[in-house]
Amino acid sequence: MTVEFVGMIGTRDVSETRAPSGPVVDPGYVRRFARAHEEAGFDRILVAYSSSSPDANQVAAFAAAGTGHIGLLIAHRPGFVFPTTAARTFATLDQLTGGRVAVHTITGGSDAEQRRDGDYLTKDDRYARTEEYLTILRRAWSSPEPFSHQGRFYRFEDFSLLAQPAHRIPLYFGGSSAAAYRVGGATADVYALWGEPLKETAEQIASVQAAAAAAGRGPLGISVSFRPILAATDELAWERAARILATIESGPSFAGDKKILVENVGSQRLLAAAAKSDRHDRALWTATAKASGAQGNSTALVGSPETVAQALLDYVDLGVTTILIRGYDPVDDAVDYGRHLIPLVRQELRHRELATV
Repeated sequence: MTVEFVGMIGTRDVSETRAPSGPVVDPGYVRRFARAHEEAGFDRILVAYSSSSPDANQVAAFAAAGTGHIGLLIAHRPGFVFPTTAARTFATLDQLTGGRVAVHTITGGSDAEQRRDGDYLTKDDRYARTEEYLTILRRAWSSPEPFSHQGRFYRFEDFSLLAQPAHRIPLYFGGSSAAAYRVGGATADVYALWGEPLKETAEQIASVQAAAAAAGRGPLGISVSFRPILAATDELAWERAARILATIESGPSFAGDKKILVENVGSQRLLAAAAKSDRHDRALWTATAKASGAQGNSTALVGSPETVAQALLDYVDLGVTTILIRGYDPVDDAVDYGRHLIPLVRQELRHRELATV
């Protein structure tokens, strides 16, 4: 089997351990960051979405222009543009990049964040809207004839795309609630999870695949995300991890004893794992999630490249098909993953494949 590796780029040098450096949109940094992932052997790069961040579609287009072949995973929140507009935008970019576009759907786990963009729907209504939205996207990208739609959230007549996508655009989907499983199971190609212990991850995968089966679909691809902390030996990696944690805890975003409202189920699950133990399984470390309030993918895998590669393979054995990894030193870690981590995982998968021939 093959496993897809996804990295993540931003428009300036910043992380939980690095104060922002340079302008908010630094074209040279975007180009260098994207090329670092391509040269490291990543399959795709994620461009994130928030109500205040630079536009993900334009960042992705710029990154594509500065690279040769790496895929683009564009985070997208349904509801802020009409689905026919989104279908046209992504189809056009897919044509211009030669079939490099994928879309990561984020329904939205924070009411406050949604309202910054003018969205006042409840969480359940957001998921209902997402399902209708993605159904329209998929039909728009595949219908040879104009079509009309009248649903709960959208209505239009005789829509068609002059330029269809260059390939079948994959739909990635995130969320850990029952509503997310249902909608993602019915619409997604790849279901994205944050890095939890193996037992809990297996339970989530079972829920996702059950939802897909209930929708009359086959198994979905499964993505899981981590923040690998590498060093030459396990001992040195844990020393580095301790320094990273100390830096997070000394920063303004440190959760500590502060009461942080965590609405989304995914963050709640990470914090629940952290409450049980800082360390799980072979190399999973949840202290970074606890320190940062589990705002996003924030659990680490700590160890030598060999240890972390084996930890990733433990998740592959559960049915994971996509691995999203990003570091606390964004560019340098991407380079290191390409030199020391990704080749080990791919080498072991090739050995397994040959052993079954």
